[in-house]
Amino acid sequence: MEKLFKFKQFTVNQDRCAMKIGTDSVLLGAWTSLDNHPDAILDIGAGTGVLALMMAQRSNAELIDAIEIDDAAYEQCVDNFEHSPWGDRLFCYHAALDEFVEDLNDEESGMDDTYDVIISNPPFHSDTYKSDNEQRAMARFVDAMPFRHLIESVAKLLSEKGTFSVVIPFSEEKDFIVLASKENLFPKRILRVKGTPKSDIKRSLIEFSFQETTVDPKELIIETARHQYTDDYIKLTQDFYLKM
Repeated sequence: MEKLFKFKQFTVNQDRCAMKIGTDSVLLGAWTSLDNHPDAILDIGAGTGVLALMMAQRSNAELIDAIEIDDAAYEQCVDNFEHSPWGDRLFCYHAALDEFVEDLNDEESGMDDTYDVIISNPPFHSDTYKSDNEQRAMARFVDAMPFRHLIESVAKLLSEKGTFSVVIPFSEEKDFIVLASKENLFPKRILRVKGTPKSDIKRSLIEFSFQETTVDPKELIIETARHQYTDDYIKLTQDFYLKM
């Protein structure tokens, strides 16, 4: 795995992060809607900071915050922010999500109350994957940030007309939507991702808001054969990947 990941407008170091840059994050960062012209964006569980960096490239948001609990990943995220073209707009908090929510709700903290866009590639459990590496396991497994906890926190941090975008295993889609509805968060857009035309749907990208609407889920196929990318995938990621 390369320790340095070069995008068209920024570079990400990932040697200290358990979870390396993958298709999930790049798809989510490219797909997330910025139609509400956000002033404030939050990346929960930042890792390398790639999602926040993608938001900085794509938007004029003055404030782009990130939260990361892991020491090494936090330091790496800060470095990546500082070496990017948008260092003045990016800030990473070294905190657990519940601490961050508490501080935000503390009137004396001086922090802004809500975010117009919240984005997260949360840790999730993969039955096919086991790791002896504790750091990677924490980044990978849902125990570090259960979906319920994530959704409850988002509901407190999201502005009234804001949107929350997340990538999760397709197998978790229904349960996640039910959990979100309990916090009055409803799907606005859904993109289901398949590796190839014949493979099963692997991921769901879901955008939530506090407004209940009818959703027409879309499907994205990444490639038709090895390294033969579909037009839809190229169109979505070409502002970021060097070879697209």
